[in-house]
Amino acid sequence: MTGPGAQGNLDTEERYVEEALAVANESGGRGRRPQETRPARPPGERQDPDLDEALALVRERDPHGPGPGAPLAAAGADAPASMRRPAGREDTRAPAPDGTAEKRSPAAGSSKHGARDEAMPWSEARTVAERAARSVSRREPVGVPLEAALGLVLAAPLTALTDLPSFDTSAMDGWAVAGPGPWDVREEGILAGHAEHAPLGDGEAVRIATGARVPPGATAVLRSEHGHTDDKGRLAGPRAAGSARAGGTATLVHGQDIRPRGQECHSGDRLLPLGTQVTPAVLGLAAAAGYDDLTVLPRPRAEVLVLGDELLTGGAPRDGLIRDALGPMLPPWLRALGADVVAVRRLGDDAEALYRAITSSTADLIVTTGGTASGPVDHVHPTLRRAGAELLVDGVKVRPGHPMLLARLREDQHLVGLPGNPLAAVSGLLTLAEPLLRILGGRTETEPCTQVLSDSVHGHPHDTRLIPVSVRGDHAVPLHYNGPAMLRGIAAADALAVVPPGGARPGQELELLDLPWPWVG
Repeated sequence: MTGPGAQGNLDTEERYVEEALAVANESGGRGRRPQETRPARPPGERQDPDLDEALALVRERDPHGPGPGAPLAAAGADAPASMRRPAGREDTRAPAPDGTAEKRSPAAGSSKHGARDEAMPWSEARTVAERAARSVSRREPVGVPLEAALGLVLAAPLTALTDLPSFDTSAMDGWAVAGPGPWDVREEGILAGHAEHAPLGDGEAVRIATGARVPPGATAVLRSEHGHTDDKGRLAGPRAAGSARAGGTATLVHGQDIRPRGQECHSGDRLLPLGTQVTPAVLGLAAAAGYDDLTVLPRPRAEVLVLGDELLTGGAPRDGLIRDALGPMLPPWLRALGADVVAVRRLGDDAEALYRAITSSTADLIVTTGGTASGPVDHVHPTLRRAGAELLVDGVKVRPGHPMLLARLREDQHLVGLPGNPLAAVSGLLTLAEPLLRILGGRTETEPCTQVLSDSVHGHPHDTRLIPVSVRGDHAVPLHYNGPAMLRGIAAADALAVVPPGGARPGQELELLDLPWPWVG
């Protein structure tokens, strides 16, 4: 079968695969049909047992859906709502008769756009995004107050501006004592924050608070719970670890419970290297070392362009319109990934407005939602050609989210095109935007996190899958509602599991992509 009918049938079945994977995961594998129940294919049509099995699951759920050889119209207006896809939303380019993605010719007049090859493998797409960010000239460091530095990266080493502690300090509440006891106690005490006290002579003690400056001449601090007054009204202490008896009194170890000046660092010591991410602990260390401001790399600036005439900004879906889920979701998610979101614009399906927004933006990263396929209102590719952009990634072998793209608009400006379906957009964020923003922000990649899978996960026959999981103890538990248009699974997830083509079995170790919620501010 090589004519248009075959082309349409293949495209229909590809859409059915997405639904089949969600159905299979919701059933936990119990819905798998035996080999002999697969519908037979006409001679000459492509043979793909994995695809057949996935399709069989969907047809079992929806017997009215198109079977083998059914025309493309079967998935159109008369198809069940769960099977329909709005024109131009999350649609791949049509497969060629041999089952591979059709290659498109470069646009006339565009010198930067070559032929559109098959979608790129998932791991390779992430590498391309990192490489694109590294090609950007290093941005100038900025000085920011401590309270504004959380999550940023040090653009200069953190060097101590003082000794820590900057004077001998009492580590405990008790008495500063000089020499062996018993000791005569001075009437006045020493509190934290007070100036230097008069020196102690041998046999003298003075009450002291934790953090207070130890007076000159003090040889140790006797803890409050270890001290007592003898029958002569003088301070004495019990036997202490490492001490020896002398004349019936305890002799403390020299320097006991005193934090000496410079114990943690001396002025000029390098505390943290360039490139360290500022955590709450780093803020505390910087403050203790004398800093009011930090020299950091600025956050990459991002702008979000929400596309689609079918989107509502309030109320329940109605009259064929749906609520915009990406407008509220993407800005905080981008901030969690280290970006400074400077604008969110809703443009509808207006090609001219999209062109003006892209060519006038000064952001380091432009993120678009929807319009990345080849439908009648999918304007992202034509607009990028018109703007003379260089297409770095045009489709990724990942489900959901395969129509995602990455383009270079200028040497220092990139665009990530996300699919319009919500979970597919999340997939695009973590595949392309996360590595790009991580490198632009100067952050280093952490070691990949892996976890053992608790249950089997159906895989796509050829592509990587990203599925929401909950981490429970030592296992990653796959969550239901993981279709490309669903957010219910990711809303309850701790991470996304990277499922290789063909799926994964219980006990198999999978890479997890952490969700960056600790940095949401």
